[in-house]
Amino acid sequence: MDSPRSPTVIPLRTALPPGLDARSAAVLREIVEQYVETGEPVGSRTLSRRLPMSLSPATIRNVMADLTEAGLLFAPHTSAGRLPTDQGLRLFVDGLLHFGELAEDEREAISAALAASGRSLEDTLAEASSMLSGLSQAAGLVLAPKSDGAIRHIEFVPLGPGRALVVLVNADGHVENRVIETPPGLPPSALQQAANYLNARLSGRSLAELRLIVAGEISANRTELDTLSAQVVEAGLATWTGEGRPGSLIVRGQARLLSDVTQIERLTAIQALFERLEAQETMLRLLELAEQSEGVRIFIGAESGLFGTSGVSMVVAPARNDGGRIVGAIGVIGPTRINYGRIIPVVDYTARVIGRLLG
Repeated sequence: MDSPRSPTVIPLRTALPPGLDARSAAVLREIVEQYVETGEPVGSRTLSRRLPMSLSPATIRNVMADLTEAGLLFAPHTSAGRLPTDQGLRLFVDGLLHFGELAEDEREAISAALAASGRSLEDTLAEASSMLSGLSQAAGLVLAPKSDGAIRHIEFVPLGPGRALVVLVNADGHVENRVIETPPGLPPSALQQAANYLNARLSGRSLAELRLIVAGEISANRTELDTLSAQVVEAGLATWTGEGRPGSLIVRGQARLLSDVTQIERLTAIQALFERLEAQETMLRLLELAEQSEGVRIFIGAESGLFGTSGVSMVVAPARNDGGRIVGAIGVIGPTRINYGRIIPVVDYTARVIGRLLG
């Protein structure tokens, strides 16, 4: 059991705009917190009742005008209230956010849910993703790189025209599956020939090692594989190395994110977001973001370069094993009004639990 500690949050930018004094900071914080809670614009009269300091509505309006001019707030439509911009949210997260620690019973519940016995690794990761979604009321995601350890057996199973399932059995008995594209008109015998060829060369090797051997034999024409079988071998190996998909990406809770959207253009952008999540380059980028972090990273709008859309935030943390090696990434994707103070410690602790499990 991990001892309680505050999560390490890695800010992207921490410089405060000139002229942001304590009064302005208090107004910005209250507007962001109200926005997170309700999603509605916040007006000066509401602020005058909620601020810890005694300020008149007129004074608050002046402060709001200054924050708007600084690019930290904006007025939606003709509303008299204000909402935070992505820049305002970034400033809040980096310097004004108050987040607490998870309670002991919450940590125990997370650990117990992910440590249930008799369940496959894939089911455990799916549970982690669903749990993050439930705790954050957003979409939870878990990225776990495939093992680079020894492989005991490999099979190719036909799935229909142009597709086959690669079945890998690791040295520890864990089974991993991936779908690959196959050449048109491929006979079943070519799949069996490809599997026989690879299994004869495994000898406890990792896929990275096996690929080097196979690539050398194919380039030197030291193989009896026909052209179609050779293409299956190359496709199957590429799928499991750094040149292909890096691992399993499990996303749960898409509906929670979509239900927060009312504008059709935002809905279209978020649907495109989930399509990109399934793409290989997006998975690689997500893992890179985690590897660059010592702790939790928060990306607002298009900051990460992962999604070209505003109105969406991502909280991501690296999962490290006991040796400190990155073994995955844990995160939450939601609207910019997600509860950062609640989600950050949840993602941080879940990443540590998953790191131990994957390690």
